[in-house]
Amino acid sequence: MDERAVEAKQGVEASRASALVESIVANLRKVIQAPDDTLTFSVLCLLSEGHLIIEDFPGVGKTTLAKSLARSIDCSFSRLQFTPDLLPSDVTGVNVFNQRSNEFEFRPGPVFANVLLVDEINRASPKTQAALLECMQERQVTIDGVSYGLAPPFMVMATQNPIEYEGTYPLPEAELDRFTMRIAIGYPPLADEARMLSENAAETPLDTLEPVVSAQELLDAIDDARRVYVEESVNRYVVTILRQTRSDSRLFLGASPRAGLALLRVAKARALAAGQDFVSPDDVKTVAPIVLGHRLILAPEARSSGLDAEDLVRDVLERTPVPV
Repeated sequence: MDERAVEAKQGVEASRASALVESIVANLRKVIQAPDDTLTFSVLCLLSEGHLIIEDFPGVGKTTLAKSLARSIDCSFSRLQFTPDLLPSDVTGVNVFNQRSNEFEFRPGPVFANVLLVDEINRASPKTQAALLECMQERQVTIDGVSYGLAPPFMVMATQNPIEYEGTYPLPEAELDRFTMRIAIGYPPLADEARMLSENAAETPLDTLEPVVSAQELLDAIDDARRVYVEESVNRYVVTILRQTRSDSRLFLGASPRAGLALLRVAKARALAAGQDFVSPDDVKTVAPIVLGHRLILAPEARSSGLDAEDLVRDVLERTPVPV
């Protein structure tokens, strides 16, 4: 295939992915009153094969956003309400003895779905939270020494309330690092909130939401995002950002290499959604705060001064030379 044909094919792929992202975002707008950037980021997380944590105040639509995103694609969906009495086997599944066949058989748990919604993830015990680690990182579940693969696409969407701590178990850093990005919805503007009240008075828009993208279309877009070109200077730019966080005195823990991989994957998805076949430094700068912010641990002095991790990432970006 000559160079012109390759460029034409890449242009078609970028145009197709851009239309896919826009169709999902438009579908989400029917249900959720949230900034377009928030909705777009949630779709980019899906496109980059990542996992999403939605952290915000009660009642702003965290669960609704997760359900709406799941219903917008024609894939299997499971929901888990995390509670203190939930067991790991309630998540992954369990081997059950079959008296007829006189042998054990595996009964899959809710994790065996394309989209898994974990509501109030910090309300389950650390032991139950740990049941998600393998499936989020390796796309498989191991029960009694036997590994079971999870069918692609696979995405975990978790919700969390940041202001209520009684009866909760904070997520360990190893688990937070497996979430590709963390987003917040926020309170809607006055006009949007008034419209939301009138729209939900008669019926709930979520109940009538229909898929706008098939599973195969999504998998094709994911493959297209993987192939987006990254110049070596952009790779070095990402590494420089990571190293800046590790040497910053305001941070107790900087960004890991896994964070760099996640940052580059989301940047690729953003570039593709924008109709580009290459990643620019602007793509990296745009997604860096929501990809890196939740992975950083602020030093005690920075925390006591009220510094926000995402603001710190923006400061690091300002101090990092951009490749030209």
